[in-house]
Amino acid sequence: MGFNQDVIQSIEEVTTEWLTAVLRKSNAMTEGRVESVEADLGGGHWSQNASLTLKYSPNSMGVCPKRLFLKMVNTDLGDGEYFLPSEVTYYQRDYIDLSDAPLVRCFDGAYDAEQNRYHVLLEDVSETHVPAYDLVPDLEHGKVYAEALAKLHACWWGVDRLKSIDATFHDAQHLQQFVDYGREGIEHTLTIFKDRLKLHWPDLIHEIFDKLPARLANQAVNPSNFTLIHGDPNEGNILVPKEGIRPLYLIDQQPFDFSITTWLGAYDLAYYLGLYWDRTIRKSLEIDILKHYHVTLIERGVSDYEWEQLFDDYRLCIALMVPVAVEYMCDGGDPNWNDFRFNMISHALTAFEDLKGHQIL
Repeated sequence: MGFNQDVIQSIEEVTTEWLTAVLRKSNAMTEGRVESVEADLGGGHWSQNASLTLKYSPNSMGVCPKRLFLKMVNTDLGDGEYFLPSEVTYYQRDYIDLSDAPLVRCFDGAYDAEQNRYHVLLEDVSETHVPAYDLVPDLEHGKVYAEALAKLHACWWGVDRLKSIDATFHDAQHLQQFVDYGREGIEHTLTIFKDRLKLHWPDLIHEIFDKLPARLANQAVNPSNFTLIHGDPNEGNILVPKEGIRPLYLIDQQPFDFSITTWLGAYDLAYYLGLYWDRTIRKSLEIDILKHYHVTLIERGVSDYEWEQLFDDYRLCIALMVPVAVEYMCDGGDPNWNDFRFNMISHALTAFEDLKGHQIL
């Protein structure tokens, strides 16, 4: 997929002419034109966005979406790190042939490395869906989540498929860097949470950080069961219906240049279950959810991937969640977020111990 230079950098560039052109190009409008657009501006951690309300000429035909969501991103984070173009390819290349992909519809997207910018123009589903922040997980939700992941992962499962899109296979140096990125957070974790951590957890954190890079490098030697992963399926990036349990959408696939992007699909399971779920809920549901994921993979054409291998892969990825969680403390802590961060760290360490993570290191 080639990236064009027509990246939207400000809301002033979102004209009725531009919207008409992109909606025509995406076959969302076959006749007519956009007559007016109103923008409600907002922003995320790394982006500017706008909720757009459109009105059309009377002769307009097609889907003609009344509400759209525009996300505009500066990929240069200012500290030598960059966002990859993955969010554009996520919507406009990777799964366009997957009819039941758990993605919101994308009407336009562009990435420009020279300008360090990209944008995506998405369907606005806020009337029917909400982020999963307040959802209390149950087995049905877990199975729907597992199905969504399996659909995406099966598309690019295995070396041959990944090579066909020049996917990145991470070497030992990159994997070491990924783990080490969180090391600065260890001291702050041990200091700020010293009265809340179990007595043996400080040593366990150090042990995981020290042993994990070599274990990951060993895993990378055989990428036969690797796939494209989402990488950050947190509660805010999982959209669930206000009524019912389907469809579920996975949004905001936006890795940093140090992130892991091609890896074991179990990473995305471990990320959500291991970092965000209460221990009692996770322990009671995770095996059934993993098995449902495994069955769905097989139904989607994945072969030579045994249940026992998936379980071991999941345990390895649970171990990887410890550095992922500790990394949030690299900024020295934030009183407004420390309780949330401690929960992530304690969830990851508890899951590691519950699953006998030492056996996998």
